[in-house]
Order: sequence, then structure tokens, then C-alpha cells
Amino acid sequence: MKTSLDVVTYGEAMTMFVAAETGDLAKVGQFTKRVAGADLNVAIGLSRLGFRVGWMSRVGKDSFGRYVLDVLAQEGIDAGCVTIDERYPTAFQLKSKNDDGSDPAIEYFRKGSAASHLSLDDYVADYVLGARHLHLTGVAPAISATSRELGFHMAREMRKAGKTISFDPNLRPTLWPSRQAMAESLNALAALADWVMPGVSEGKILTGFTKPEDIAQFYLDQGAKGVVVKLGAHGAYFRTADKDEGTVPAIPVKNVVDTVGAGDGFAVGIVSALLEGRDVRHALTRGNRIGALAIQVIGDSEGLPTRAELDALEQAGGNGTQASGAAAANAAL
Repeated sequence: MKTSLDVVTYGEAMTMFVAAETGDLAKVGQFTKRVAGADLNVAIGLSRLGFRVGWMSRVGKDSFGRYVLDVLAQEGIDAGCVTIDERYPTAFQLKSKNDDGSDPAIEYFRKGSAASHLSLDDYVADYVLGARHLHLTGVAPAISATSRELGFHMAREMRKAGKTISFDPNLRPTLWPSRQAMAESLNALAALADWVMPGVSEGKILTGFTKPEDIAQFYLDQGAKGVVVKLGAHGAYFRTADKDEGTVPAIPVKNVVDTVGAGDGFAVGIVSALLEGRDVRHALTRGNRIGALAIQVIGDSEGLPTRAELDALEQAGGNGTQASGAAAANAAL
């Protein structure tokens, strides 16, 4: 299987039922069906910006699986390495609706899902190595030992091939046997990446450090070319192996509707800008901008912009949208 992708990623997609009214999920009678999954959100965002994206996974031979495949087709994402598993089901989740900007309640139904049976048997070298870039999150390695083994194998093979890798920890502590096991595994995976993108609270859990500068240096010492530490309403801090560092302010949002997916939108901005050869400050500004868009609508990926929409916003924004030759060459993936 020969491919010519810009980005490849892998993980689990879930059918997501979002409450149509606020309150306890037990009392909600109406839901809207959508898709969810950190890696899939990034794949959707990058595809909307015009990148050729492939997503690897397993879905059940059920209506939820067909729904995921329909979404992939609608979003223009290559599904050549998505297996329809006749033995295990597609996962789903329930998500509450909040009107105060707080994090929604989410209930997962994913144990024993088709995607949790991802393994080295799903690895197709031509497909993965045909891509320019690999994006990984900490979710897929958490769902099973075999899925984790697949993620490490993909990272090592891409690294050997001289391709680039980004990693968003996207912590799911409840899926791990302990926080120590989570930190050890995800830090080992981060050590294979060029760019690491933890939130500041994630960085504290994974590294033991509390300051963004120390969190960034921890991953630079492991071999990363650059580290971005998300600071929420305070924007994002970055430090590179070339000793460039700084903080880029957040994009103000008047009405926060749904906080889930903000980090995935941020990753879309970072990865897309660096693949375009933009400088790191532009990348962080774009990440902040797309993350801000994501939290203004209900749904994990519904707020991710098209290329035309992003271009219009960047042209209007002005701040941080110009790449500078040498800096772009040094900072880009």
C-alpha cells in the first residue's frame, strides 16, 4: 500500500452523544450524535486545512463504526488503514451540556472496543512511512498494551526514516494502572518526538516540575527539538533546542461553550504551521487561535476552521502571522 500523505495518526474514535439540555445526564432525554477522539480531532482539523491526512484504527462492524467511516469520508481523511473488526464493538460516550463554560461531564463506554485491539498486526509500513509527519497523542497508548506497542513502533520507524513526529500527552489517568506507569510510558514516547505539547498541569504530572521553563527543558534534555507548554487563558510558552523561548498570549474568548477539544485545536494549529515552515511564534499564535475557535461551539471538532476561514482570521489578526526565513527553518518540523 503506497501512500503520499502529509500526516498520519492513529487511535480510537467514539460515537459521542451530546446532551441537548443542561443537567444530570441521567435526566437528559435528547442527545445529538457526533464523533470524538483526540487523534481524530487533529486529523479532521488538518484535513480541513488542506493537508492529506491518514488515520489508522479499528471500528466495529456496527452502526457506530459505519458512522465513523462516513465522517472520515466527509472530512476527506484517508481510511485505507481502518479495519472493520467483526469481533468487537465501536466505543461510544455520553457528554453533558454546560452553559457556564465549565468542563462537561463525560461517561465512556469503551472497554473491550475494536480500537483497544489495535496491535502491531495493524502496522502497514508503506502507509505510515509514506507520510511526512506522524502525530501521536497519549490516548491511544493508554487504551491497551498492544495499542501502546503499535504507537512506539510507529514512532521508532518514522524516526529511523527521518520523518518528523509531534506528541500531545492528552492524559487519561483512568485508563492507566497508575500515574507512575502513565508518566514512564508517555515520557518514553515523548523522547521519540520532535515537538512535545503538554499542558502545564500535564507537565507537572509527567515531569514533577511546576514551571513551564522546567517542563520544557525536561523534554529538550530527552531530545525534543521544541516544547510547547499550554498555559490555558495565559496562552502558551515555548522553548526550542536552539535556545529560543517566549510566551505567546491567548486569544480572548467572550463566550466559552464547550472546553473539550481545545487542546486538539491547538495541536492542529501548531502542526499545520510548522509543516508549512512557519516560525514557532506563528505556530503558537495559530494554535491559540484555533483552540479559541474550538471552545466557542458544542462538539469536539465542529469549531475547527477550513483553510479559507483560517486565512481570513490570520489576515485580520495580524499579530504573529508572518514567518521569518531563518527562524522558520530552524523551528519548523
